[in-house]
Amino acid sequence: STFVFANAEDGKAFFELALGMREKGFEEKIGLIYSRINNPDLEILEDRLTLWDGADACAVFESGMAAISTMFLQLLRPGDLLLHSEPLYGGTDYFIKRVLTQFGIRSLGFKADSGYDEIEAILSKSGLSDRLAMIFVETPANPTNEIVDIRTCAEIAANQASSDRRVVLAVDNTFLGPLWQHPLEHGADLVLYSATKYIGGHSDLIAGVCLGSEELMERVRTLRSFMGTMAGPWTGWLLLRSLETLKLRMTCQMKNARYVADFLADHPKVERIYYLGHLTESDPQHELYRRQCLAPGAMISFDIVGGEAEAFRFLNALQLVKLAVSLGGTESLAEHPATMTHADVDPEDRTHMGISEKMIRLSVGVENPEDLVTDLDQALAAV
Repeated sequence: STFVFANAEDGKAFFELALGMREKGFEEKIGLIYSRINNPDLEILEDRLTLWDGADACAVFESGMAAISTMFLQLLRPGDLLLHSEPLYGGTDYFIKRVLTQFGIRSLGFKADSGYDEIEAILSKSGLSDRLAMIFVETPANPTNEIVDIRTCAEIAANQASSDRRVVLAVDNTFLGPLWQHPLEHGADLVLYSATKYIGGHSDLIAGVCLGSEELMERVRTLRSFMGTMAGPWTGWLLLRSLETLKLRMTCQMKNARYVADFLADHPKVERIYYLGHLTESDPQHELYRRQCLAPGAMISFDIVGGEAEAFRFLNALQLVKLAVSLGGTESLAEHPATMTHADVDPEDRTHMGISEKMIRLSVGVENPEDLVTDLDQALAAV
């Protein structure tokens, strides 16, 4: 938890840098003080994580929501406007609409598949464009898999900024992970992950990540230290373990998801499938997917014929696929967004976002794909 200083002068110098009391010297190194501020496991992990996204700096947190909330609280001020895509993960939606509002921070949503003109119209109509401080997007959207155009959002952020007001673009990249999409390359300032998911990959830890420029990350790291939201060294060690198989796991999951999606698309009890790998050239999002994403990932949502009762019968009949929330682990998981991960979202908003009672979300794991299809087939037969 604590680290011994070689001498008192080192202790003084380390604290000066940690508290931002002076600039770091050209060859000066930030020293170890206390594990809430820094520790060797996280420093090594953060250096390695920057490589995947081409970021200058990284900060690891105790959860994905810890990363998101710390980032919001550092970069937003009372009176600011937060423009965000919809739908969002339920926890993020709750924090934006029910926590940030208590601090006088206003929010404004736009549908994930909106274009430049649509977003600009929403912003203009609000009369708050001069208060815009951040654009926050989750892409692909959870659970509809709609893609948000990062370059379009970056252009809006740049156009709305002024000499004394920067508009930050932050992207939650959890669904495609650091392998299949790189938001910083498309103009984002910050990229965030629930590292619990693909980066951790084994459903045995909780963690979050925020990456970006050194200037922004220094601010985020400073608040992380004082809020105590950083991950511990044991979590850092486990994540270092997981990085060694990240590409292998995500590639296998992506290939399995293609197999599963093809099966579901042809099943008579499946009304509609939400899967990036099935976007056709006639789909408005096809060109964006080809430009922004490297692969469709392993997340699939689908509407079952019927409603909540039919969805629950399907979920209760699963044997190999586990009925649980979260995603990105080696095991396949299924859940019901409307009553589980997005239960806190206003019902009218859920309907507007396309999250209905007949929607089921699948996170495809590394099992034998034929076994997965067999399980899904028998569960659908029980409906």
